[in-house]
Amino acid sequence: MAATEKAANRCLNPYTWPTIRLALYTAMRRSELLQLHWLDIDLEAQLATLHETKNGHARTIPLTRDAIKVLATLPRQGQSVLPMTELALRQSWERLVKRAGVNGFRFHDFRHEAISRFFEMGLSVPEVALISSHRDARMLFRYTHLKVENVVTRLGRCV
Repeated sequence: MAATEKAANRCLNPYTWPTIRLALYTAMRRSELLQLHWLDIDLEAQLATLHETKNGHARTIPLTRDAIKVLATLPRQGQSVLPMTELALRQSWERLVKRAGVNGFRFHDFRHEAISRFFEMGLSVPEVALISSHRDARMLFRYTHLKVENVVTRLGRCV
């Protein structure tokens, strides 16, 4: 992640790094992030409403403290939270990956990482499914890449 952050700080597009961080903190898809408007964000309630999703079902997701911190740093110029096109993000991402030397890493991998982190935080399957919009637990588990070391730590707290 450090290599990605360092490469992101060299991006000309000032929204690249905030977009990456929001993907990591929310498990939102690239298209969902780019369609997000300020009217969809309720910082006080810590919620974001996604109107257009891949599966066609709108959903409201909770925002982590880290996601709220990122949102608080963004200028409110216009209605879009991340005012850039899909093409602009794709090109910026491709340059970033090349600079960071992390070939084979896709933007969508942040969704996998975010979902894994939600489980590591102790959220239940229904809670993570609410955030990720997975309707099938088997598909949700395909996104989950837990670290055995974190399970050992959690087990240690239970003894």
